[in-house]
Amino acid sequence: MNKKSLIRVRMSSHDAHYGGNLVDGAKMLNLFGDVATELLIINDGDEGLFCAYDNVEFLAPVYAGDYIEATGEITHIGNSSRKMSFEAKKVIVPRADISASAADVLIEPIVVCRASGTCVVPKDSQRKNK
Repeated sequence: MNKKSLIRVRMSSHDAHYGGNLVDGAKMLNLFGDVATELLIINDGDEGLFCAYDNVEFLAPVYAGDYIEATGEITHIGNSSRKMSFEAKKVIVPRADISASAADVLIEPIVVCRASGTCVVPKDSQRKNK
């Protein structure tokens, strides 16, 4: 398919939902939704709609201050459906043990979430690849 998208964002204190500045896993799904929207615009010229996730795995905790890189790709194109896979990785972590503003780039990013799902772009909304 070769159509991929990437978003990199820093989790803020507003994203922390639980004690210890733990970020709610739903934030990763929100990022995957943004990645899916971009992929549909690239592929079809339309935002389409996210129909369903068929698999979601939360693999590691995410905290306020972490930088998360969310990627996705279209894995199958049907008449109006677009199957996609997603991955979120922690790429930078804060180092409050050193100072309030210290951070480290991770040599090996940590996969925090994987998912796959299906989006739909109605035929009359598809402007590309006709």
